[in-house]
Amino acid sequence: MAGGRDITNDFPITGLRSVELVVPDLAAATAFYTEVWGLAEAARREGSVYLRCDSTDAYVVRLSQGAESAIQSYTLRAAATADLEALRIRAVRAGGTAEGEIGPLPDLGGGIGFSLRDRVGRRVRVVQHDDRPASPLTGGGPDRLAHLNINTTDLERDIAFYVDGLGFKVTDRSKIMGFVRTNSDHHSIVLATAPVETLNHIAFNHPNLEAVMTASGRVIDAQIPIGWGPGRHGPGDNVFMYFVDPAGFVVEHTAEVLQVDDTYPVGGPADWVWPSGRTDQWGIALAKTDACKRAQLAIPFI
Repeated sequence: MAGGRDITNDFPITGLRSVELVVPDLAAATAFYTEVWGLAEAARREGSVYLRCDSTDAYVVRLSQGAESAIQSYTLRAAATADLEALRIRAVRAGGTAEGEIGPLPDLGGGIGFSLRDRVGRRVRVVQHDDRPASPLTGGGPDRLAHLNINTTDLERDIAFYVDGLGFKVTDRSKIMGFVRTNSDHHSIVLATAPVETLNHIAFNHPNLEAVMTASGRVIDAQIPIGWGPGRHGPGDNVFMYFVDPAGFVVEHTAEVLQVDDTYPVGGPADWVWPSGRTDQWGIALAKTDACKRAQLAIPFI
């Protein structure tokens, strides 16, 4: 399963397609993601900027102007053979609230899909048959979204929503986190116990460690300090570098996420205990900065 994304189970959802963000300074955010982070502008529509990475997704980040930084939604891609109506009903039965009917999505790439709110009001969109560019970019930036980390005040409630409502599978549990997958990547969504129901961070995938370090060097060259890293996570085994972008979002360059199938033994908190003072497998990660910790709690869902 080299390179990830091989679908080894009959998942109705095949992965995380995009995130839709609100920023207070659209020009500054666009400049950061295109000039520093490694994305490319794909289009501008109705005041929003759509950004691509080195993949065949029409976009992975949509930026829109607003008074304060926030996340409007995140979009999951449904399998081509998935029954959208059955999936929508399943998600509602698991505690979601439908927003409108199944129909065309207005964003770049189009497609058919639906929108719903999860049990605490976060907007989740599901898209199917969206248009995809014929070939990826070759700019040396991220090649796709890796995962979304979401803060939760009720870990069991939110794990149940993804498993029962959207067909994800649990791969690991730590003392405060749950990891769920919807393809062969160890996780596409991470749920982190916190005092607030906010966004924790957005992770962007690279082909290897070298690419992560090169991309991180560009961020440091732009005078943006490391928020946490470099290191290698426990659950998922992926390498990481965290930064706080100019709009206050915590963003991660990552690579080498563990590839799993149904033979993978689901881990528990006892499997992920570090020696005192260590925060990653290697034991070399710099301590997470206070600014990064604050930012990981600060971005609301709207």
